[in-house]
Amino acid sequence: MTKGKVYFVGAGPGDEGLITVKGQKAIEKADVILYDRLLNPKLLEAAAFDCELIYCGKTPYTTGISQGEINELLVSKALEGHRVVRLKGGDPAVFGRVGEEAESLKDEGIPFEVIPGVTSSIAASMYAGVPVTHRDYGRSFAMVTGHDQTRKDIDWNGLVSIDTVAFYMGVANLPSIRENLINHGKPGNTPALVIQWGTYGRQESVEGTLDDIVERVSGRSLGNPAITLVGDIISLRGKLQWFERKPLYGQRFLVARTGTAKSALAEALYELGGEVIEFPKWNAAKVKIEESQLLAFLSYDRILFTSPESVHGFLDSLTEQAIDFRRISSKLYVLSRKSKKALQQRGLTAELKSGKPEAGTLLVVGDRNRDLRDPAHGDGDYIQSIAKFVDERFLEIFPRMLDGKAVGTVLFSNRHSVDMLMQYGNKANVDVEALLKQASIGVIGESTGNRLQDYGFTSDMMPKEPSVEQLVDLIVNRNVF
Repeated sequence: MTKGKVYFVGAGPGDEGLITVKGQKAIEKADVILYDRLLNPKLLEAAAFDCELIYCGKTPYTTGISQGEINELLVSKALEGHRVVRLKGGDPAVFGRVGEEAESLKDEGIPFEVIPGVTSSIAASMYAGVPVTHRDYGRSFAMVTGHDQTRKDIDWNGLVSIDTVAFYMGVANLPSIRENLINHGKPGNTPALVIQWGTYGRQESVEGTLDDIVERVSGRSLGNPAITLVGDIISLRGKLQWFERKPLYGQRFLVARTGTAKSALAEALYELGGEVIEFPKWNAAKVKIEESQLLAFLSYDRILFTSPESVHGFLDSLTEQAIDFRRISSKLYVLSRKSKKALQQRGLTAELKSGKPEAGTLLVVGDRNRDLRDPAHGDGDYIQSIAKFVDERFLEIFPRMLDGKAVGTVLFSNRHSVDMLMQYGNKANVDVEALLKQASIGVIGESTGNRLQDYGFTSDMMPKEPSVEQLVDLIVNRNVF
């Protein structure tokens, strides 16, 4: 069998937008992905549906998968002929053990490639408002592991002469780091900054000096993952803060998904500085429709599309059968603005269902099995143009996405999103009811709010007009947190 190849990919420090283009392409083409605890799980959504996802996370002070086992997995999967991605938080060559893992491949004659990523110290520092170099404050920069307590092998005399020093994962050893720096000549009034979960919406920063940083961090109960920055350059933070000044900084959202397309609501919250978890993850597969069926469907007076996926599935089938879109004489209707936009992108216009007349023959084009169709869509004939289903690989990942800071707000865009979060959240062993009890709840429309009430919950936010823009305005402008 032909040997596969392994790609060591730096996932960046947390903000999913910091993945490199080359790294993203490697994820998309992978047969197998071995991924770490500290990377953003949203990056895994780019993987193909048949890609095997293997969690290799290591939690501090616990026994998880060993480094030897990871090396063996990389070798065995590659020897099976797979294209393997080893997805690591930050940059794989900065305290990422890429050297050890690559050596195990070299010993077996397995080809590999390293795709660098944005390293945590540089990204987290800048997201906290501190560049690691500056011609007036910092012309030298060092990165040091902060894991070990004594760190006798560290050249502390050399470090105190460096303008800016970043310690990785050193919160537990912060007292020892402070003591060593001061004992070797670093002034106690040197600025210090600890950044937890850097570049995520839950990022938290504690600023002080070497003299008081331990007490300040203890008072805020910060822990790893964190970067500790030491140097005069931190004095620029007051001028250069940008991320922590975004309107939704520090807020964590859960958006209940019902489709494969990117969520406009999630993207708007992310751009405003919020950390957004989306669940469930959906995939779609083609449904075969014969030419004779398609031609018959074009004779209906009205066609109602239930989702953007149903639009694309139907129109793709027409294209595959070489049927000209201009043969559609039916009046087209949709349930959402997303579906309306999907039709517009294909050169067709539609109206919302609320404007649909009752007279005339009706074809409902959906993405669910006929047995699961919603009777509220109408009494017309029904065709499934695409099969949409939940990606159950993410049932294991979802609980880990919820680790750390509690979700402050849960958002639902339609009735179906309520059912799906309840069903698949519980299937993922997440207590959705408890999560909703501690969070604020937002819905886009009255129908969604009514469905929420069926489960015993009441929404805290609902815009006057059912739109993403108005819901986001409510979140930004109202004190709901």
